[in-house]
Amino acid sequence: MILVCGEVLLDVLRDPTQPSGDSPARFAGHPGGSPANTAVAVARLGSSSGLCARISSSSIGALLRRHLEVNGVDLSYSVDAQEPASLAFVDVSADGVASYAFYVDGTADWQWTVAELPAELPADVTALHTGSIAAARLPGRAAIAAWLEGHKGRRLLSFDPNVRPDLVGSPSDARSWTEHMVGQVDLVKASLEDIRWLYPGRSADDVAAAWRALGARIVVVTLGPDGAVGYSETERVQVAARPVAVVDTVGAGDSYSGGLLHFLESEQLTSAAVTGRLPQGALAAALDVADAVAVLTCSRAGADPPHAGEVARLLERSTAV
Repeated sequence: MILVCGEVLLDVLRDPTQPSGDSPARFAGHPGGSPANTAVAVARLGSSSGLCARISSSSIGALLRRHLEVNGVDLSYSVDAQEPASLAFVDVSADGVASYAFYVDGTADWQWTVAELPAELPADVTALHTGSIAAARLPGRAAIAAWLEGHKGRRLLSFDPNVRPDLVGSPSDARSWTEHMVGQVDLVKASLEDIRWLYPGRSADDVAAAWRALGARIVVVTLGPDGAVGYSETERVQVAARPVAVVDTVGAGDSYSGGLLHFLESEQLTSAAVTGRLPQGALAAALDVADAVAVLTCSRAGADPPHAGEVARLLERSTAV
């Protein structure tokens, strides 16, 4: 199982069918949250997936729980929380790029205590993944970091900073905490946008080298329409992105993380990823699969990761070209 830890919240988007200028605006709520999206992506791709989340006991929380269960995400490690659910209001630009405004004060997702996180896990949990707001926001972030540290060397640990500038404090504080998290894990996936905000003026190559010096074995940086670049113990590989008519980018990075984790799990490479010693060609193959997953997510509205068959067909078409 790939066990993901972090937030599940409600994305609130303007109804795309409403004519421009009509008032009042109509909105629709969709389950979201970066870690939850990754857990759903992993499950839809065919790997065993679990989510360790604090799910609100409210009616919104019930909707979020149902969404995860319908998609085959194991919630046995999640917590029933009394606090309200978090909300993210999503604005999509004309070219499909999403921006977010969050309502998170006093909500369920950030209140982790050490006692709520499973100290022991069965051997079939081969990877733990976290990131985004839950891994960066007080008070729960320290509990998550300590939890990961307790599993270091025992299973693959993965982190996606997925920086939300409005919620993570100053760049210097966010940079310090990100580097603390990077030092705990084996695999880091970040976007070029994350790196530019955390480290203005520094290149992806430079930051990846610094993160590997902190302890991360594998670093992947997504470059938007330019694909992604990956770094391991032995190689640097860059994979071009497939062309796509972007509907929106909601959940694309989360799906990319899901694709990486699914590939490593399905190819029985989670142990190799812990050491950073992937077989030759495996990192490029992982990036190619993750790109296919993210491209399909971008081709439709909202955080809607593809299923295994869709990805297989896209990979076949790419090979045939």
